[in-house]
Amino acid sequence: MKILIKGAGDLATGIAIRLVRAGYEVLMTETNIPTTVRRTVAFSRAVYENEAVVEDVKAVLIKDASEIEALHKDGIVPVIVDEEAAILETYQPEVLVDAIIAKVNTGTKITQAPLVIGVGPGFEATKDCHAVIETKRGHYLGSVIWEGYAIPNTGIPGDIGGFTTERIIRASADGVFEPVAKIGDLVEKGQVVAFSGREPIYALMSGIVRGMLQPGVLVIKGMKSGDIDARCESRHCYTVSDKARSIGGAVLEAVSCYEHKLKK
Repeated sequence: MKILIKGAGDLATGIAIRLVRAGYEVLMTETNIPTTVRRTVAFSRAVYENEAVVEDVKAVLIKDASEIEALHKDGIVPVIVDEEAAILETYQPEVLVDAIIAKVNTGTKITQAPLVIGVGPGFEATKDCHAVIETKRGHYLGSVIWEGYAIPNTGIPGDIGGFTTERIIRASADGVFEPVAKIGDLVEKGQVVAFSGREPIYALMSGIVRGMLQPGVLVIKGMKSGDIDARCESRHCYTVSDKARSIGGAVLEAVSCYEHKLKK
């Protein structure tokens, strides 16, 4: 079964890993300049590093579809720079998963594959896609919605370790992003953790840097550029999060449900 995932950020990577471990072959698309904050646990990193390993699964950047089959035979996830997912035309997947996490539908249609799954808010099941996956932290995280919507985006980051907005590192000005702290570093509240447009960005809380954009990315003021975790568990910086794992399990459930219906 061909599965195409739009996006290769940390949540999309959690989805891919659960599918690969269950025996499915996955292809992922990404932009030419990824803006994944939790890049140590994202296959989007392959775009500028040529490959990425997250836990026990490897992803490799490819130039065209001719490389897909050989990588799949080795259990490797191909990642292609294809912002518009134009490869849909030739690859023709049975399952399309929109895991861009744009909070809006950027163009995914229910007619693009036999099973289309929208991850997060911005999709309506039975209209834009066949199933929607709930991404908001809380009681309904990881639910598969076959009719209706996910919980609307509140604009407030989920609570991790008792912190919400404070844990986000945001660009202080338009311009080039230059990190000072690295993923895995312990930082204190008020410490300079990065620069954007040569303006300092200060940590709003103490903790461990769990995510940080790569150097050289052009950012705009207020853009999410990093993440601090009060729990200070260094392993959390390099393993799939509870949220990504839950969402990945929900996509696996939807795919399995679809597969069982085909066998009837």
